[in-house]
Amino acid sequence: MKATGLPVLALASFPPAQAPVPYYAERLETHVVRFPHVNVPHAHDFYLLLYVTEGTGTHTVDLVTYELQPGSVFFLAPGQVHHWQLGPEARGLLVFFSADFYLFRYPGSGLYAYPFFDSAHPPVLVLPPAETQIKPLFEHLLTEYQTPHANQAEVFRSYLHLVLELAARYYPAQPAADASLPLQQIRQFGALLNEHYRTKRSVRDYADLLHLSANHLNALCRRVLNKTASALIHERVVTEAQRLLSHSALGVAQVAYELGFEDASYFVRYFRKYAGTTPEAFRQQR
Repeated sequence: MKATGLPVLALASFPPAQAPVPYYAERLETHVVRFPHVNVPHAHDFYLLLYVTEGTGTHTVDLVTYELQPGSVFFLAPGQVHHWQLGPEARGLLVFFSADFYLFRYPGSGLYAYPFFDSAHPPVLVLPPAETQIKPLFEHLLTEYQTPHANQAEVFRSYLHLVLELAARYYPAQPAADASLPLQQIRQFGALLNEHYRTKRSVRDYADLLHLSANHLNALCRRVLNKTASALIHERVVTEAQRLLSHSALGVAQVAYELGFEDASYFVRYFRKYAGTTPEAFRQQR
């Protein structure tokens, strides 16, 4: 069996009570209990919206961590890697949908033109306290999803379109000039890291892909994330190794091979250096 990278979840990973449909809605607090595997880093092959209604916590998207606060709305496009740390009082509303589902009624480039789905912009919008339209629409989406009707898909898609259009109205026309480029470069680095961590482990490799110098990439990571680029590379490799050791039956040599290490003994030394224990000891502790 061939191992994979970070999980890429499909809509089928969240089965509804009724027949499968290309969309999903649920309360955040219910979702994380029903599907506990979403609390670790993963990606999706669909679009995700999260409206935070109560509580605190953090939401990390492509290496960048954002604070949760009531009135914040997160927008994730397919392929983005994310995970959250939720406070005990965190509440919210989640909506998933496939691109095909949306484009069936609203074809063209509109879905891809929304700024919050563009990696050049932050994936979060903090709504003003006076905004009273978007939250009720999320509630309507949930009610529609949970109460099937013959025209459920059309009504759900219409509410979804309104959410995106209203969010675009509130979203800043341009990101802050001093934050846009660094955050964009960090997100690009995160995406490249998720794609190439098995074969590229030097800062220079990623700096070249980003058309930056290695020193510039390191300085950027220190400034935005308070970590060096090399530390982030090692963390990504070790995280994947820990996932394979915890959730697969692969032997240590097989894990080393899946991660691109030609020498299993070197992988053991690498893992011990950056994880503080051996792969076998880590597996026994799980």
